[in-house]
Amino acid sequence: QLQLVQSGGGLVQPGGSLRLSCAGSGFSLANYGIAWFRQAPGKEREGISFIKSDGIRTKYADSVKGRFTISKDDAKNTAYLQMNSVKPEDTAVYYCASDLFDRSWGTTDTSQYLYWGQGTQVAVSS
Repeated sequence: QLQLVQSGGGLVQPGGSLRLSCAGSGFSLANYGIAWFRQAPGKEREGISFIKSDGIRTKYADSVKGRFTISKDDAKNTAYLQMNSVKPEDTAVYYCASDLFDRSWGTTDTSQYLYWGQGTQVAVSS
């Protein structure tokens, strides 16, 4: 079964750090860009970070720019979202999504992504 498997997440204090992982299962991420989305209660799913298949070009939403870092390690078939200086407003369920051949590079239209991770809860609270 082809899928993205997420890990990481949990409860973190404001100002703290957390790393989310997104592993390809049954397929290689080498030809896929990766996007991270998040969805807070009562809100729409928001695209926050994007990386191209080459693992070099990245893009961030203003809400996370300078605090979050997206990366991709094809040798481990895994993408990451490093979250630093987290704020209470970062509380949400986080999802990774795959973009074959970067066709949907940077789009926040969720219908354009082929595979999705199962989601992981991040709660920022003291």
